[in-house]
Order: sequence, then C-alpha cells, then structure tokens
Amino acid sequence: MVMKKGDTVSAIDEDVTGVVEKIKGEEVWILVDDFSLQYQKSELVIVKSFHDLVFDGQDLETVLKEKQLAKPRKINSRKKNKETPVVEVDLHIGKLTHSTKGWSNFDMLNLQIETARQRLEHAIANRIPKLVFIHGVGEGVLRMELETLFRRYPEVTFSDASYRKYGAGATEVYIYQNPK
Repeated sequence: MVMKKGDTVSAIDEDVTGVVEKIKGEEVWILVDDFSLQYQKSELVIVKSFHDLVFDGQDLETVLKEKQLAKPRKINSRKKNKETPVVEVDLHIGKLTHSTKGWSNFDMLNLQIETARQRLEHAIANRIPKLVFIHGVGEGVLRMELETLFRRYPEVTFSDASYRKYGAGATEVYIYQNPK
C-alpha cells in the first residue's frame, strides 16, 4: 500500500502514531499531538489508510448516494454562553514528547517555544481571544523566552495567569482582534 497524506501511521521503533501531514521523497512528516515529527518512509507503517477512515470500508458511489439522500439538520439558534472556555497550552516537556532521551536542554526549550509559537499563531488566525500557557516555575528560562516571543506580536498582551488556579507557573495571553 502506498503511503498518502491523511493516512494514520506508526513508527516501527518507537511508540508514536500520527497522521501523515506531508511527504517529500523518502521523508514523511506526521502530526502527533499538535506537533510535527519527521521520519523516513522506511521507519513507518500504515495503520489505517485515509480512504478507509473516510469511507469506512464503503465504495465511493454508496457514500455519495447516502450524502444526497441525507436531510439537512436543523440548527439550534439558542444563544451560546458568553463565557468562552480558556485554551490552555501545557508546555511541560513531558506533555509535548514521549521521550527526551538524547535531547539537550536547548532542544527541549526549542520544542517548547516552537509549540507556543504555533499555538499563538493558530489562536490569532482563528480569532481565539485568550490562551493560558502553563510553563511551570523552574529557573524562569522558559517564561523569559515566552515573554520575548509574545512581545513580537503587537496584537498580544500578557500577564501572570490566575495564581489560585495555576500557581506561579502560567502566563495568560490576550489577543486583540480587529473586526473583519
């Protein structure tokens, strides 16, 4: 079976399963828990193909007929609760990767900062007004790097998150949106 974008794959020598995001020659990028990992095709095995996931074993004609016969759903127009849930991003290294064996402190910090950057840009693009980055207390290196990152975005302000809820190890980020 030929590996395609959207296939679910597992690494042969690691306990990693994800969805194929991009294929370039023999290199494959897979999405695992909101971050991308790079492998060689020979290091991966297809667990479930995208076609099987989408069509659940049915042929394309059957799926298209079912779609044409489907009745439109009624949309509930009740007002939503104005309190939107806060998006929390836990940057503890154990939450971002399964193993840090052979990683330097610099490598781990880069993964944490890159994850924070991706989540922040996702929030800006999707008009999410508030995020909480949980970074822990430690020596404060990650916190300082996060503050440097947040200052690069003019539409972002940040402050310490609720001490009662997060302790001293979290930063709350507000994103000011321009009306479209």
